[in-house]
Amino acid sequence: MRYAFLVLVACLLITSALAQQTAPSAQQPPAAPQSQQTAPQAPSGQSQPADKSPADKNADKNKDQEDSTKKPAATSNDRLFFALPNFLTLENAGQVPPLTTGQKFKVVARGSFDYIQIPWYAVLAGVSQAENSEPGYGQGAQGYGKRFGAYAADGTIENFMVGAVLPSVFKQDPRYFQNGKGGFWHRTGYAVSRIFVTRTDAGGEQFNISEIGGAVAASFISTYSYHPSGDCTVTNTMSVWGSQVGYDTITLVVKEFWPDIRRKLKKKK
Repeated sequence: MRYAFLVLVACLLITSALAQQTAPSAQQPPAAPQSQQTAPQAPSGQSQPADKSPADKNADKNKDQEDSTKKPAATSNDRLFFALPNFLTLENAGQVPPLTTGQKFKVVARGSFDYIQIPWYAVLAGVSQAENSEPGYGQGAQGYGKRFGAYAADGTIENFMVGAVLPSVFKQDPRYFQNGKGGFWHRTGYAVSRIFVTRTDAGGEQFNISEIGGAVAASFISTYSYHPSGDCTVTNTMSVWGSQVGYDTITLVVKEFWPDIRRKLKKKK
């Protein structure tokens, strides 16, 4: 129930985008036959531009070579629903260089301390208080403040363990590489599989110890550090771990379809 509203919003948006994709496109007016198309002519009295000099041609050639050798962006500036940080997702990335340890920590810190996290954790704390989850926090302003701090700490610790610490130790790539091909279930299956399979810094694939192990480590750290003493149990720790992995799974599915949703929303706008 902690993330029920996020699941509902994601499902509605994905369904809307897919429905629009399957709708028949409007008919476009037929293009003029090739035989009737003529190249535009310069107005009378104006001469055609002169050919470029050899120096200009060489400069254009060098510029084209520089553009072709330019490295693709290692991270993105995208935001899910135009709000939540989505900096570790790459769309149509292909082969990209691995992130260094410093880059992994930098991009995770950039997302973890983004301004949008404040209202995001505030909403989650409100939902938690309404459900009276972890009653040891109590109610009222004090209980809400404790829940808000716990959510902020939980999210930050989990982000760093899954996206920076363990990927640096095991040399795994914390980025999500969107598939973008195939039908709905194929892409959904690919997104869910990324919880268990990830890309290595060398370009191969292996078990995603960064996600599974990082979520476990974050759950133990948070549960036995600042959560209510009555909730410091293995059962509650596993419950927190399951919630984090489940949330990450939903997030990966949303990341897979978000570029389609974004294009549809912008087109409609």
